[in-house]
Amino acid sequence: MTAATARGDEAPTTDHRGRPRVVVTGMGVKAPGGLTVDELWASLMAPRPAAAPVTLFDASELSVGIACEVTGFDPEPYVGPKEVRRTDRVALLGIAASADALEAATADAPLDVEPVRCGVVAGSGIGGIRTLEQQILTYAEKGPSKVGPFLVPMMMANATAALIGIRNGFSGPNTAVATACATGANAIGEGARLVRDGMADVVIAGGTEACVTPVTMAAFARMGALSRNSDPSAASRPFDDDRDGFVMGEGAAFLVLERYDNAVARGAEILGEVAGYGMTCDAHHITAPIEDGSGAVAAIEMALADAGLPASAIGHVNAHGTSTPHNDSAEAAAIAKVFGPRAVPVTSGKGVTGHLIGAAGAVEAVAALVSADRGIVPPTANHTRTELPVDVVAGEARSIERAPAVSTSFAFGGHNVALVLAPV
Repeated sequence: MTAATARGDEAPTTDHRGRPRVVVTGMGVKAPGGLTVDELWASLMAPRPAAAPVTLFDASELSVGIACEVTGFDPEPYVGPKEVRRTDRVALLGIAASADALEAATADAPLDVEPVRCGVVAGSGIGGIRTLEQQILTYAEKGPSKVGPFLVPMMMANATAALIGIRNGFSGPNTAVATACATGANAIGEGARLVRDGMADVVIAGGTEACVTPVTMAAFARMGALSRNSDPSAASRPFDDDRDGFVMGEGAAFLVLERYDNAVARGAEILGEVAGYGMTCDAHHITAPIEDGSGAVAAIEMALADAGLPASAIGHVNAHGTSTPHNDSAEAAAIAKVFGPRAVPVTSGKGVTGHLIGAAGAVEAVAALVSADRGIVPPTANHTRTELPVDVVAGEARSIERAPAVSTSFAFGGHNVALVLAPV
């Protein structure tokens, strides 16, 4: 990734409100289409949809048997064979992505930060559901005496945050976020707040999810959320007029967030900046968004105000773009309200990755930051036409000026999150 190297120049160390600037010094991903940032970027640029028949379990009885899996992932180099058996896939993906992010952040110089000044914010929308489903079957077939003694630490939603902290000896603030599909973006925003508020100098923040499981997929299919397109590679169609639902995915992404002055002092490579963060709640319905997108509008406007930027300063929007009829319509209305109808380039990576639930916002934040830095927006896979009031980048990538980007995430429960991510 092209990035600026931190220098001891006269750039301000605080933002427009006098708070410490929060920069990104490392990123790591484990996602459908890529086990590294560069691999993911190549899949988005191609674009190469990752949807295919499920291989993680026998999905022959499900009404929808396609998903976007993280293929080729080997957790043993990160935790060893013993811990692989004692750790749910959701945490394994998160540990691996966070380890890659931290390795990138320290490639040029060690952190040199007291452990108590280092924190973790790791989110998952569902947690260790894979283990829970398996252990319920064990209980039903063999009785309570056969339930695994590691079930609780494997299924609990805070396991990833705790294990990342333990692995790195980070004894500062450590918390877990669970806001469904807004989780990853929420985690990054809350991590940035910890740095801004002086509670930490360095925070590993992101989201992880591993819910390509029998019961989870059956449940989403029953509620009509999953695409039933007979062609897996064409099933996820963000903002397209023929969209009929999302494709279930899994994955993880983590960012190393750091005080700007600390990054400069240690000679770190700075990849970008978390300049703004906004979150709201529709307070409307447990699964359906407000049709006019007003809750999303408020979150985006909050993030812009937090960054001290007008809407005209934004180079592109990396949209939530799930490929579901109602959510894409509401999001398009929100984008048009804030930026003007078809006034800003919009892309969604879910045509490639599927919907990563709690990891989605974090993976998309990585993509948005790479786009902003390189001045190029990846095309939205499977998008051919839309009557929605948004300028969807499709067919081929689009060159733009290097400029801040907005990344949006919306979730069941009415959670709305927006991040402003800026190149440096």
